[in-house]
Amino acid sequence: MSDMNVSQVLAQMRSMSLQAGGQEVPESAGNTDFSALLQQSIAAVNDTQQSAGKMTEAFETGAANVSLADVMVATQKANVSFQAMLQVRNKLVDAYQEVMNMPM
Repeated sequence: MSDMNVSQVLAQMRSMSLQAGGQEVPESAGNTDFSALLQQSIAAVNDTQQSAGKMTEAFETGAANVSLADVMVATQKANVSFQAMLQVRNKLVDAYQEVMNMPM
Protein backbone atom coordinates (compact mmCIF):
# COMPACT_ATOMS: atom_id res chain seq x y z
CA MET A 1 0.00 0.00 0.00
CA SER A 2 2.91 2.34 0.43
CA ASP A 3 3.31 2.35 -3.37
CA MET A 4 -0.24 3.60 -3.83
CA ASN A 5 -0.29 7.19 -5.07
CA VAL A 6 -2.52 9.00 -2.60
CA SER A 7 -2.65 12.14 -4.70
CA GLN A 8 -4.24 10.18 -7.55
CA VAL A 9 -6.91 8.83 -5.24
CA LEU A 10 -7.61 12.30 -3.88
CA ALA A 11 -7.78 13.75 -7.39
CA GLN A 12 -10.29 11.11 -8.40
CA MET A 13 -12.39 11.74 -5.29
CA ARG A 14 -12.42 15.48 -6.05
CA SER A 15 -13.43 14.83 -9.64
CA MET A 16 -16.28 12.54 -8.54
CA SER A 17 -17.39 15.16 -6.02
CA LEU A 18 -17.48 17.82 -8.72
CA GLN A 19 -19.43 15.53 -11.05
CA ALA A 20 -21.96 14.76 -8.32
CA GLY A 21 -22.43 18.49 -7.74
CA GLY A 22 -23.02 19.07 -11.44
CA GLN A 23 -19.86 21.12 -11.89
CA GLU A 24 -17.34 21.01 -14.73
CA VAL A 25 -14.46 18.58 -14.12
CA PRO A 26 -10.98 19.82 -15.05
CA GLU A 27 -9.14 17.59 -17.52
CA SER A 28 -6.21 16.86 -15.19
CA ALA A 29 -8.54 15.45 -12.51
CA GLY A 30 -10.20 12.89 -14.77
CA ASN A 31 -7.04 11.12 -15.93
CA THR A 32 -6.81 8.57 -13.12
CA ASP A 33 -8.39 5.16 -13.47
CA PHE A 34 -9.65 3.86 -10.12
CA SER A 35 -9.70 0.21 -11.18
CA ALA A 36 -6.09 0.38 -12.39
CA LEU A 37 -5.07 2.06 -9.15
CA LEU A 38 -6.84 -0.61 -7.13
CA GLN A 39 -5.20 -3.39 -9.15
CA GLN A 40 -1.77 -1.82 -8.61
CA SER A 41 -2.43 -1.65 -4.88
CA ILE A 42 -3.48 -5.28 -4.72
CA ALA A 43 -0.41 -6.29 -6.73
CA ALA A 44 1.81 -4.31 -4.34
CA VAL A 45 0.28 -6.06 -1.33
CA ASN A 46 0.77 -9.41 -3.05
CA ASP A 47 4.41 -8.59 -3.83
CA THR A 48 5.00 -7.61 -0.21
CA GLN A 49 3.51 -10.90 0.99
CA GLN A 50 5.50 -12.92 -1.55
CA SER A 51 8.80 -11.28 -0.57
CA ALA A 52 8.05 -11.83 3.14
CA GLY A 53 7.34 -15.48 2.40
CA LYS A 54 10.60 -15.85 0.50
CA MET A 55 12.54 -14.20 3.32
CA THR A 56 10.90 -16.53 5.83
CA GLU A 57 11.81 -19.56 3.71
CA ALA A 58 15.38 -18.34 3.34
CA PHE A 59 15.70 -17.86 7.10
CA GLU A 60 14.20 -21.29 7.80
CA THR A 61 16.65 -22.96 5.43
CA GLY A 62 19.56 -21.21 7.14
CA ALA A 63 20.60 -18.58 4.59
CA ALA A 64 23.41 -16.52 6.08
CA ASN A 65 22.32 -13.18 4.60
CA VAL A 66 18.84 -13.13 6.22
CA SER A 67 18.45 -12.15 9.86
CA LEU A 68 15.49 -12.79 12.11
CA ALA A 69 14.93 -9.03 12.47
CA ASP A 70 14.65 -8.64 8.67
CA VAL A 71 12.18 -11.52 8.51
CA MET A 72 10.06 -10.06 11.30
CA VAL A 73 10.01 -6.59 9.73
CA ALA A 74 9.07 -8.00 6.31
CA THR A 75 6.35 -10.15 7.86
CA GLN A 76 4.88 -7.22 9.78
CA LYS A 77 4.95 -5.02 6.66
CA ALA A 78 3.07 -7.72 4.78
CA ASN A 79 0.55 -8.04 7.60
CA VAL A 80 -0.04 -4.29 7.87
CA SER A 81 -0.45 -3.88 4.11
CA PHE A 82 -2.88 -6.81 3.99
CA GLN A 83 -4.93 -5.42 6.88
CA ALA A 84 -5.06 -2.01 5.19
CA MET A 85 -6.22 -3.60 1.93
CA LEU A 86 -8.85 -5.53 3.87
CA GLN A 87 -10.17 -2.30 5.38
CA VAL A 88 -10.31 -0.69 1.93
CA ARG A 89 -12.28 -3.68 0.67
CA ASN A 90 -14.68 -3.42 3.61
CA LYS A 91 -15.24 0.29 2.96
CA LEU A 92 -15.88 -0.38 -0.73
CA VAL A 93 -18.41 -3.10 0.12
CA ASP A 94 -20.13 -0.77 2.60
CA ALA A 95 -20.28 2.01 0.02
CA TYR A 96 -21.69 -0.39 -2.58
CA GLN A 97 -24.37 -1.63 -0.17
CA GLU A 98 -25.27 1.95 0.73
CA VAL A 99 -25.63 2.91 -2.93
CA MET A 100 -27.72 -0.17 -3.65
CA ASN A 101 -30.07 0.65 -0.78
CA MET A 102 -30.72 4.18 -2.01
CA PRO A 103 -34.26 4.81 -3.21
CA MET A 104 -34.61 5.52 -6.88
